[in-house]
Amino acid sequence: MHTSRTAKGVVACLAVIALAAGCSSSGGKDDEDESGDGGSGGGTGVNTPRLKIAMVTHSGEGDTFWDIVRSGAKQAARKDNVQFLYANDKEAKGQAELVQSFVDKKVDGIIVTLAKPEAMRSVLGKAKAAGIPVVTINSGGEFSEEFGALSHIGQDESVAGEAVGDELDERGKKKALCVIHEQGNVSLEQRCAGVKKSFGGSVENLNVEGTNAPASQSSISAKLQATKDIDVVVTLGAPIAAYSVKAKEDTGSKAEIDTFDLNAEVVKRMKAKEVGFAVDQQPYLQGYLSVDELWLYKTNANVLGGGKPVLTGPAIVTGKDVPKLEKYTARGTR
Repeated sequence: MHTSRTAKGVVACLAVIALAAGCSSSGGKDDEDESGDGGSGGGTGVNTPRLKIAMVTHSGEGDTFWDIVRSGAKQAARKDNVQFLYANDKEAKGQAELVQSFVDKKVDGIIVTLAKPEAMRSVLGKAKAAGIPVVTINSGGEFSEEFGALSHIGQDESVAGEAVGDELDERGKKKALCVIHEQGNVSLEQRCAGVKKSFGGSVENLNVEGTNAPASQSSISAKLQATKDIDVVVTLGAPIAAYSVKAKEDTGSKAEIDTFDLNAEVVKRMKAKEVGFAVDQQPYLQGYLSVDELWLYKTNANVLGGGKPVLTGPAIVTGKDVPKLEKYTARGTR
């Protein structure tokens, strides 16, 4: 696995993780952790006071990316004596209402995504006024400091898009279709813009309804049929890559399928040469580090990255990386 040439750098967090360890999907509201204790059974953890930390994301149904984020968060919660609460809503208004519900419950910390940032401005101001620390993850990193968060954990989406554009040039591609599966999500728009900025060929965006598999596949198929010279489809999430592979098969297109994000199915498809490469932003780290940061802040006044973004990607992974990745994606941590 090699880190993209265009990445600006990744903040080193391993030492912090080691220190911390040594000290010791449908829309709407989800259940507040299946076990009720953040999966804290088993193993030994810290002896710091019990904390209650909530995560609210913009996840829609069927998006396995967030299963990996939650897996990392739960692992950190076990270690840190944290009750981990989770809720999601793909609609911005619903997400903001969920954050408000956790503010009302006076949790010890909130982790939130900023896919549609303006909808979150007011409620995060209320969290700050209530003295509840916030860490943002995954999307909208450029708004994190402005909204009063301790820091942002994720990848720089523009840099990730530029990395894809560079990779497409190396592969000799000329015409790319960039599939946006959630309209209004600033991070997805930044990815396609980044591809367009660095790619020597042309880029056309296509909006699809990501939570509707048949409709998404149909839209991609129609585009491939109408525009025969598309030689690469760039999807912005692992599930959309699967729809694109099927659309390619249905239309007889010769376009290569490449994707942002990684899961077991993408690794399987890279192995079968159905997907050319994937951009790994390490969602497990986003969940793990966000819980860890709030625990560190509450127990030791630490802030990861000195308040600057903590980058978990991007890295370009290809078929040659499959042997390393298979065991990790199978267990849901990559």
